[in-house]
Amino acid sequence: MKIHEISPAKITIDDVKRIITEDYKLKLSDESIRRINLCREYLDNKMKTQKEPIYGVTTGFGSLCNISVGAEELSQLQKNLVMSHSCGTGDEVDQEIVKLIVFLKIQSLQYGVSGVQLVTVQRLVDMYNAGVFPAVYQQGSLGASGDLAPLAHMSLPLLGLGEVYYEGKKQPAAEVNAKFGWEPITLKSKEGLALLNGTQFMAAHATWALIKADELSAAADMVGCVSLDAFDGRIEPFTHEVHAVRPHNGQLTTAARIREIMEGSELIRRPKVHVQDPYSFRCMPQVHGASKDAIAYVRSVVETEINSATDNPTVIPEKDMVISAGNFHGQPLAITMDFLAIALAELGSISGQRVTQLIGGKRGLPNFLVANPGLNSGFMIPQYTAASIVSQSKGLCMPASVDSIESSQGQEDHVSMGANAATKLIRVALNTERVLAIELFNAAQALEFRRPAKSSPAIEALVEEYRKVVPFIQDDEVMYPHIESSIQFLRRNF
Repeated sequence: MKIHEISPAKITIDDVKRIITEDYKLKLSDESIRRINLCREYLDNKMKTQKEPIYGVTTGFGSLCNISVGAEELSQLQKNLVMSHSCGTGDEVDQEIVKLIVFLKIQSLQYGVSGVQLVTVQRLVDMYNAGVFPAVYQQGSLGASGDLAPLAHMSLPLLGLGEVYYEGKKQPAAEVNAKFGWEPITLKSKEGLALLNGTQFMAAHATWALIKADELSAAADMVGCVSLDAFDGRIEPFTHEVHAVRPHNGQLTTAARIREIMEGSELIRRPKVHVQDPYSFRCMPQVHGASKDAIAYVRSVVETEINSATDNPTVIPEKDMVISAGNFHGQPLAITMDFLAIALAELGSISGQRVTQLIGGKRGLPNFLVANPGLNSGFMIPQYTAASIVSQSKGLCMPASVDSIESSQGQEDHVSMGANAATKLIRVALNTERVLAIELFNAAQALEFRRPAKSSPAIEALVEEYRKVVPFIQDDEVMYPHIESSIQFLRRNF
């Protein structure tokens, strides 16, 4: 059994991917336990001597911050917070992302500035390790004051409330808790706020999208190269010296990758009649490269976020401070998720254009990539499908982060809408995956019309594997299963 020790040491997106995909179990480090206990003890002692109200600890929340709550009601205050904020609706968040939410909430709470009890964090660890994950809904968060509604749903099972997924089945949390002997946790002062304030809904979506973005970027380069050779394209636009005089990192990297993939191709070396290729082929380094640079920037922001404490107020025992501020505000994530959505949509957009070029009856390829067009429609409609998906992604790229709606009677008067940016981003990422899968479907078909000439060893190996799940289309047949097989092929191979 693989164990990941949660500690204040920095984690990367690659670390998170390894922990999640290789099914690591979690364990709190001794340093994390020390920090959690120290902060909780400090806050308990502070409560005995503090005369002035402390937001969210001895007061109500949001615009109710000026209403003090008696000491005997503080636990009920925190429980009420979790229950009343459980207002999520719409589609459920995929459990793969909920797993990330729980992981990142544990990571954030273990820094020892949130005032939570050790038993609360440990219960989240136990849930994670047992594969018990809450039902969380996509709609409800404004992305400031943290992801209140979705994190409330995440927190309900700690109280024996709400619903969870366990062993593939959605069940009442109370029933699953009973199977493990987990008693409902009695929240202490500040704990409900620590659980609900925070950006883990946004950060989990951003993390998932970055993992997917790396896969899509690699797939775009490879699939684009299959199309390039199938279209009888030229290699000269990928010459290193061209990109050295405009040395964006992503551009240089993409050009080098394309040269590597194309190495050894008979098709790319043979004499060409045409002087240049359409932009969707010729400008792959510039377009794919810009997306790579965007992905790298977003990664830097998200890695800062997942190594941060983002609840409120911040408790700093060493300085005897409990400070109400705004680390829950999701603007850093909202803006960058909008940026990432654009970067991924563009990988889909240029891919869709390569599909259009391949079916156009150009450069010796048959119309719609079938030997007997007219009787057969061939690959006419997969291009329609790709075009519709690309268009949808364009609409989804309207930035969420430029919007704000006043909430909590004006106390929370600027919000990031980062949760909307997050859910849109996932849709764009999956859309781009579908378009690239359709491109591969077309490109592999087109390549067969170049036989007996061979492409590069890298491309021939890819197409050989692809042909094990998607056949050459001789005459019209039902196409949607092949598109789905193409999608699954990309997921397995990139």
